[in-house]
Amino acid sequence: MRWLLRSKLHKAIVTESRLDYIGSITIDEDLIEKAGFWPGEKVLVSSNTTGQRLETYIMVGKQGSGTICMNGAAAHRIKVGEEIIVMGFELTDKPIPAKNVLLDKNNKFLKYL
Repeated sequence: MRWLLRSKLHKAIVTESRLDYIGSITIDEDLIEKAGFWPGEKVLVSSNTTGQRLETYIMVGKQGSGTICMNGAAAHRIKVGEEIIVMGFELTDKPIPAKNVLLDKNNKFLKYL
């Protein structure tokens, strides 16, 4: 068994930050669907801007809003305006094709990579 990349949101821009929240990343419902993520799913978030990396879980944001919000302690490490990659993995005994979702600067779907 190996951990393989299953899906990712590539070049997402952090739009909000909520330090007073318990923790997680809030993602536009449309983007969750495009990537095949699940609410509550553990994800790795990597900042292309600073190199920071962290693990957290997904919360559903308003559909069509383009929201990418870092909540709680994660908001100390990744800030509004940073370009990030959100990655989900799967433990499997066979190779799987990854679903790579490229976003524009407004967090709208551009294409699958």
